[in-house]
Amino acid sequence: MGNYFGAMRNFVRMQDEYDCYFFIADYHALTTHPNPEHLRANNHHIPAHYLAAGLDPEKAVVYVQSDVPETAELYLFLNMNAYLGELSRCTSFKEKARQNPDNVNAGLLTYPTLMAADILIHRADFVPVGKDQEQHLEMTRTFAQRFNHVYKTEFFKEPQAFNFGEALVKVPGLDGKGKMGKSEGEMNAIYLTDSDEIIRKKVMKAVTDSGPTEPNQEKPEIIANLFRLLGILSTPDTYDFFNGQYNTCQIRYGDLKKQLAEDAIRFVSPMRERINALLADETQLRKILRLGAEKARESAGKTVAEVRRIIGF
Repeated sequence: MGNYFGAMRNFVRMQDEYDCYFFIADYHALTTHPNPEHLRANNHHIPAHYLAAGLDPEKAVVYVQSDVPETAELYLFLNMNAYLGELSRCTSFKEKARQNPDNVNAGLLTYPTLMAADILIHRADFVPVGKDQEQHLEMTRTFAQRFNHVYKTEFFKEPQAFNFGEALVKVPGLDGKGKMGKSEGEMNAIYLTDSDEIIRKKVMKAVTDSGPTEPNQEKPEIIANLFRLLGILSTPDTYDFFNGQYNTCQIRYGDLKKQLAEDAIRFVSPMRERINALLADETQLRKILRLGAEKARESAGKTVAEVRRIIGF
């Protein structure tokens, strides 16, 4: 849920107001060396998630990243003006390198450059990123500026973060730290295909402490994370009730997690049904992605042709 919720609520609203391109990032997945079966499965399952959450292929272009090889060519060009120092200082690179010291590959290092290529290939004005991707978007603007400066052009725009709310979204994980996401561990995230039983099990295992000892004391991060999830998934009245219980030192975390689990189930179950229905119609899903790739390649081809001309090819 963490990978989809924050971005998807913006995706669905953007498609009614802008020309939008949304893709499945299978090139990016190669940094973790997935096997071919896993890669193919993701390219089938993830678009079903997107469509179930509300993306309309009649309004927006939905495609698989590797179906648009122009992205890889732009990635190469941008890498020629990306510097080792700035890439190695990227927060996500340092975190991934620390977590997986035996797999610190060049693709992981240049992840921000590929992300920049994904964005600049369609000369985007806005990008619906979560809070954790803010630094990557800033680097995209840097790469755009640098290309324009080196080649004395104003070809690339400097895309901005897009959010309908006041702040960028970051859905916290159930482990009490960091973001919710598949890469952070199986029990850290709620998947849109999880059964009711699995959701209850995951939420009930969420990390807590022994409870507040003073009225209105500041919540530690592991508890603040639970309340952030409550704010996303539950009603304002529910949030206010448990917040009041915390502030008066009467909180029972078991009751809070039971409520949070039921609210997560209410949020997930309709999408789970739509995902299963979409996965059952493989022919239609492939048609949507094929048409999306054709539209994306038309846009990407124009960008790369102009970039090649500007560079001198």
